[in-house]
Amino acid sequence: MSDLMKAVRLHAFGGAERLVYEDAPKPRLQAGQVLVRVHAVGLNPPDWYLREGYDMLPPEWRPRVAFPIIPGTDISGVVEAVADDVPDFTAGDEVYAMVRFPNGLAGESRAYAQYVSVPAGELALKPSATDHLHAAAAPMSGLTAWQFLISLGHDEPNPLQPFRHEPVPLAGKTVLVNGAAGGVGHLAVQLAKWKGATVIAVASGGNEAFLRDLGADEFIDYGRIRPEDSVRDVDLVVDAVGGAMTGRFLRTLKRGGALFPIFPLGFEGRDQAEMLGLTVSSTQVRSSGAQLAQIAPLLDDGTVRVAIDSVFPLAEARKAHERAAAGHIRGKIVLEVQR
Repeated sequence: MSDLMKAVRLHAFGGAERLVYEDAPKPRLQAGQVLVRVHAVGLNPPDWYLREGYDMLPPEWRPRVAFPIIPGTDISGVVEAVADDVPDFTAGDEVYAMVRFPNGLAGESRAYAQYVSVPAGELALKPSATDHLHAAAAPMSGLTAWQFLISLGHDEPNPLQPFRHEPVPLAGKTVLVNGAAGGVGHLAVQLAKWKGATVIAVASGGNEAFLRDLGADEFIDYGRIRPEDSVRDVDLVVDAVGGAMTGRFLRTLKRGGALFPIFPLGFEGRDQAEMLGLTVSSTQVRSSGAQLAQIAPLLDDGTVRVAIDSVFPLAEARKAHERAAAGHIRGKIVLEVQR
């Protein structure tokens, strides 16, 4: 068997043109790991954050990178080999994972490739009725929605705030999801509905039928109506867009409510939230094979559906990143790995 594989690598930071499809060393299996032959790769914002050198972060927060690097975290594929100390997987198993996140922020996840080594604890059996493309689209977005809304699932310190993030009860509550048609947003809509919430979805007008089909009870076209001016007495806002503008949703919440910005950097309204009796909380999504195993039956029985915006061959990762940069993504972008 060859010691080389095809992969997409970066030799310098920059735009999508920096992504190079080329030969790369095949990963060597180490203790506690599973070698996976990759069939599909899901794209996520950290992929282009890494490609750009995390230039949206303060310099002291940017991880140190040793080129060349292989970006990407989310995979679905087939087990090629298993380390001797891994009892839970065997060659031939169909699996999916979010690989080494956030530990691999500096390029150690290495998913844009024909093969990837995965710590066994981050791996789960692929939902059996779900194809590789949809399974690869699920891990980071699914785990983000799960850890924000259902169960954090770990005791690691929260790098985004001094206290532990805690999901809130959803049954009988009203939940507003901003950015509801995106990767995390469309899964948050479905998980909130699964837990018994009334869901208000905020997205561009062309996504109304899509989101109502996923279970949204109400829809707001942000191009016509500003949700912060028209909605009141919500129990929870999940802002899948986040950033500096997330504070505008404080006025939509009832006292005792909560705002969960998926991307909290830039938010400066914590004093206002405290005065209004509101909780603002965020967390860093973390790899978890155990939680992916919990999500798998929901994908298989259709309780949760992953929407695919577009599919590109691995060799055309540049085009996939260009599609992401164009915005207005419905669901997820996926790379298909050619054999």
